[in-house]
Amino acid sequence: MARNTVRPVVTLRSTAGTGTTYVTRKNRLNDPDRLVLRKYDPVTGEHVAFREER
Repeated sequence: MARNTVRPVVTLRSTAGTGTTYVTRKNRLNDPDRLVLRKYDPVTGEHVAFREER
C-alpha cells in the first residue's frame, strides 16, 4: 500500500550548518508551512533549530 500523502516523511536539517539530519512525519493539514523543531545536534553538543527540507 502507498503511504498517505497527508502525512509525508520530511527531512529536518540542522540550522547550525553541521549537516546533521532527522527524519520525521508531519500532518500537512495542520502544518502547511515548513516545520521547524528544536532538537539535539550531536556535532555541536547542544539543542538547535532544525528546519524542514524540500
